[in-house]
Amino acid sequence: MSRQTSFHISTVRSPDDLAATIVLFTAYAHSLGIDLSFQDFSTEMSSMPGKYAPPRGELLLARSTLDTSPIGCVGLRPLTSEGCCEMKRLYIPPEGRGVGMGKALVDAITEVAVRLGYQEMRLDTLPKMTEAISLYRKNGFVDIEPYYDTPIPGTIFLARDLRKGGDGND
Repeated sequence: MSRQTSFHISTVRSPDDLAATIVLFTAYAHSLGIDLSFQDFSTEMSSMPGKYAPPRGELLLARSTLDTSPIGCVGLRPLTSEGCCEMKRLYIPPEGRGVGMGKALVDAITEVAVRLGYQEMRLDTLPKMTEAISLYRKNGFVDIEPYYDTPIPGTIFLARDLRKGGDGND
């Protein structure tokens, strides 16, 4: 696939969009090079949309405007903490990177979280994901204490205040 420069982001509602999102989530999991069984990844995929389902969650899918191929995704799900949600599985295959899609997906899922009334968005990432970490920090995410137990050493936990003025960029 050639480098994508034009894309459209939409909510996942159709069976085809859900299947494409599952393919991308699975590619994301394989790209990490770690076993996600501690997150019960296989059950998450088999029960999609699961916790990402509206009205408290959301899945977004980016498709090429050239050939409508799926080229990026991100999920949002509620956490047990009041007013708190989690961004999960932001993924853009290597051939789609470098055109601003990551920022566009982060912005879009953040807008969804604000619209749904969440006050804080959290996420976890791995130290080797330097480009993603930079993107998150540029978008107002700051380091926080772990919000769940993980067997993966070095996991980085980040959060962003979604209330007006909470990101320091207003």
